[in-house]
Amino acid sequence: MAKKKSTQADNLQELESALTRTEQFIEDNQKTILYVIAAFVIVIGGFLGFNKFYLQQKENEAESQMFMAVSYFDQDMFDLAVNGDGNYLGLLDIIDNYGITKKANLAKYYAGISYLYLGEYENAINYLNKFKTKDLLLAPITEGSKGDAYLELGNTDNALKQYKKAIALPENELTTPVFMMKAANLLESMGKLQDALAMYESIKAKYPYSEEGVNVDRYIARIKIKLG
Repeated sequence: MAKKKSTQADNLQELESALTRTEQFIEDNQKTILYVIAAFVIVIGGFLGFNKFYLQQKENEAESQMFMAVSYFDQDMFDLAVNGDGNYLGLLDIIDNYGITKKANLAKYYAGISYLYLGEYENAINYLNKFKTKDLLLAPITEGSKGDAYLELGNTDNALKQYKKAIALPENELTTPVFMMKAANLLESMGKLQDALAMYESIKAKYPYSEEGVNVDRYIARIKIKLG
C-alpha cells in the first residue's frame, strides 16, 4: 500500500513539474504565441471572407455572364457560344475573366465540346484536358469526347485509350454502352476482331436494353463472319 501511495505521489509530482514547465514556456514565449494565434485568426478570417464575399461574388457574376453562352451551346450555335456575340461574353471570356470560379471550370467543358463540333479537334482536346470534374456523367463524356477528337485527328491509339478511360469510370446506363460501342467499332476497324467481339458481347450482356444493346447482334454476327 505504501509503495502504491509512493508511486501516486511520484506521478503527481511529475505532472505538477510538467505543468510548471508548460506555464514557464508560455510565460517566456507569450508574445510569440499571441502573434501566432493572431496570424492564424487573420488567415482563417481572410479565407472565410475571401470565399464569402469575393469568390461568391465572382461565381454569381460568372453564372450571370455564362447564361447566354450556354444558351447558344444548347442551340448548337457553337461559334457564338465560344466567342460571344458582342453583347454577351463567350466561353473563352468566362474562362479568362473568372478563372478561379467553378463556372469558369465548367466553361472549359462547354468550350471543349463546342470546338469538337466546330472541327477544331486540337482545341477540343486542350480545353477538355483543362476541365476537372467528378460528375458521374460529365467525367465519362469528357474522356470519351477526347477520344472522338483523337479519332478525327487520325490518332486511333489515343482514341481507343480515351474510350477505355470513359468505360472504366463508374458505369452508368447512359454513357458506358455508348463508349463501349465506339471502342468496339474502333477495335474492329483496327483489325482487332477478337477484342471487338468481346466488347460487343459485353454490351449485349451488360446493357441489353440500351440502344447499343438492342442493335449489337448485327455487329456480333458481322465479326463472326469475318472470323470465319
